[in-house]
Amino acid sequence: MSTMTVDDSRAAPALQPLFSYFGDLTDDAYGALGSMEGVYHRPVVETVQSAAAHGRQAHWPGYLFAAAVCAVAYGMHYLPFAPFQVVSEAGVKRPISTAILAILVGLLVRNFVWAPASILAGCKSIVRGVIPIAIVLTGAELNLSSVLQVGPSVLMIIVVCIALSMGAAYAFGRMMKLPRHTALLVGAGTGICGSSAIVAVAPLLETEDDDLAWSIGAINALGLIVMLLWPVAGKALALTSSQFGVWAGTSIHAVPQVVTAGLAFSSEAGAMATLVKLVRVTMLAPLVFALALAAARRRRAGGAAGERMTVHYGRIVPWFVWGFLGLSLLYTEGLIPELKFPAKGLLGGGSESFVLPLVRVLKESGSALLALAMAAIGLELSVKSMARVGKPVFLCAAGATVVLGAASLLLVKLSL
Repeated sequence: MSTMTVDDSRAAPALQPLFSYFGDLTDDAYGALGSMEGVYHRPVVETVQSAAAHGRQAHWPGYLFAAAVCAVAYGMHYLPFAPFQVVSEAGVKRPISTAILAILVGLLVRNFVWAPASILAGCKSIVRGVIPIAIVLTGAELNLSSVLQVGPSVLMIIVVCIALSMGAAYAFGRMMKLPRHTALLVGAGTGICGSSAIVAVAPLLETEDDDLAWSIGAINALGLIVMLLWPVAGKALALTSSQFGVWAGTSIHAVPQVVTAGLAFSSEAGAMATLVKLVRVTMLAPLVFALALAAARRRRAGGAAGERMTVHYGRIVPWFVWGFLGLSLLYTEGLIPELKFPAKGLLGGGSESFVLPLVRVLKESGSALLALAMAAIGLELSVKSMARVGKPVFLCAAGATVVLGAASLLLVKLSL
């Protein structure tokens, strides 16, 4: 595993971390603030190893609750009236995806009906285990040859959008009189990959507990809002699937949010958005590297040796990135087979063989797993906890999000 160790010149007691993730916030609030980033459950930057050991909680209540919410979402998706079903000359469409409905139903159940605290462990387990698999399965619909046609333009859009969003966050942060490190946290979360980026760079910026909690809360709240609004806006603006995929991939904060918004627009948009977002995630590596070098220089200038900080670069690019790209390559080369069953078999009928395209199986499986994960995320989200976000931090994140969304959309319209 690739790592980098940075010397910290400040004296610190043994086994005393530079920061605790959320200070005095409850476990319930922690779950609400970090729920969108279940795909990153190991820290990228560590100062010490945690000595805390929590008892093992039962997961099955969360599994059952999430499955029930997912079933309700599927039932709503197939309701035969607007807005769930829209009939036009082009045929019958169902504009609200199951994943979007799942997170909304879960959110309503958690905050306005009833959901016991015992479901949180199971919901966290679903998010961490299911979302990476759903992301990999999305690759079964991405033809890499079409990506090569827009590759340089997309890479340019990604780099420009990251720079603009971080610059906007810093500028808005200074306007709101926020500390420099808080503005940089918001910029990293907005520009790269949500709360994963915030948690990754926080130790390098020596942030306070409140700054970290507020930044993650603001980014998750805004990411959820954007995830719901972007598909509607994309259809109103008559964007193509390719255009929307690039827009979503470059402007929505967290990986699950990008996948959900993309698939809500179309399956092609979902695949493109996932790829663009995963490329964007890899940009966390150079950002962490630059901040680590800056931290090393800053601490070396203090002239004293103390606590050591280790940066695990091997953890920045998670395994599902390679799985997604591998499945996309198989699809591009036509190597994903069709399953053929004999006419007289259990699945066969009539005189002809029954053919089941494996691509379709992978697509439907990915959509179902994503809906289950969104249901779990909705059951984790606490509106009261997210409402505790500091107003200046939220306004800073909102300003950076608007700048990012507008700049990305403009570049997409001009380049694609």
